[in-house]
Amino acid sequence: MLLDDHALVRTGYRRLFDAERDMEVVCEAAGADEACACLRACDIDVAVVDLSLKGASGIEAIRRLLQRNRGIRILVLSMYDEPGYVRQAIRAGALGYMTKDCGPDELMAAVRRVAEGKRVFADGLANAVLCADFESEALMERLTPREFEVLRQAAQGDAAACIARSMHLSEKTVLNHLSAVRQKLGAQNDFKLMLLAVRHGLVSLEDKARA
Repeated sequence: MLLDDHALVRTGYRRLFDAERDMEVVCEAAGADEACACLRACDIDVAVVDLSLKGASGIEAIRRLLQRNRGIRILVLSMYDEPGYVRQAIRAGALGYMTKDCGPDELMAAVRRVAEGKRVFADGLANAVLCADFESEALMERLTPREFEVLRQAAQGDAAACIARSMHLSEKTVLNHLSAVRQKLGAQNDFKLMLLAVRHGLVSLEDKARA
């Protein structure tokens, strides 16, 4: 399954995968809900998941997919190379993490490795994760994948009600998660929470300016 919210991107990857004798794209999805629906309709071995989706992120999608099918193998294919994203994706259940600047042969090899239940990382990414600033990374690792997702969406400016809809939660639950995030990260207010989100690469100042 290909999970990416850009149809043209999915089309390009489909052509690559379908050209391989041992691979077939059986389902495409643009978001977490659609991806979960694919599980009911198709027999899927590997899901190739982008983290940047409209609504719930790929990290939340990973969590939902594995809730419904523990046997599915997940490879993240993302433009993000920040260690925080990599660690949260792995904590959510992904087996591998590749960046979108990888070559076609690297991607095919990564899919085959994940299909065998083995871990795989883009060149240099594993070292970047292992060598990341310990104190900085330990701070974000205090968060569960769900808390990380709530923080990510809040940092992008989404209101609690919007986050609740995308994550299939009540607004009260989202607010409780945000309260827990502030406490775990030692952020006394939303401004300090935003600074932490920028520092850890969950959102950039350029993104906020465009928004």
